[in-house]
Amino acid sequence: MPFTYNKHEKLKSQKAIEKLFVEGNSVSAYPLRLVYSKNEDSLKVGVSASKRNFKKAVDRIRVKRLLREGYRLNKKLLIDQNIGQYTLMILYISKEMPDFETIDKKMKVLFNKFTDQISKL
Repeated sequence: MPFTYNKHEKLKSQKAIEKLFVEGNSVSAYPLRLVYSKNEDSLKVGVSASKRNFKKAVDRIRVKRLLREGYRLNKKLLIDQNIGQYTLMILYISKEMPDFETIDKKMKVLFNKFTDQISKL
């Protein structure tokens, strides 16, 4: 399985994002929060960093780049659990600039919590 984050995997639709935040559930592993909902399509993932926490665009872009890389390297955890028809938004909720080791470790915890929560449904 290639470690990729292709165009068809990215969450771009404004309607899908609005629906996700209105109808979705969430799970947290500080400093990350995952908002998810079921969809009819394949797995779609988006990342976000708050403008309130990171005033400079350079900092927001760096955080989002780290989140995408953390997802790309750990998405095998979701694929192994056969997670296919979900829309996910990964949010960075802390005010401190993260390092990749923290993001990677917390992404694994977050995905494990997510798979546990949806297996209960």
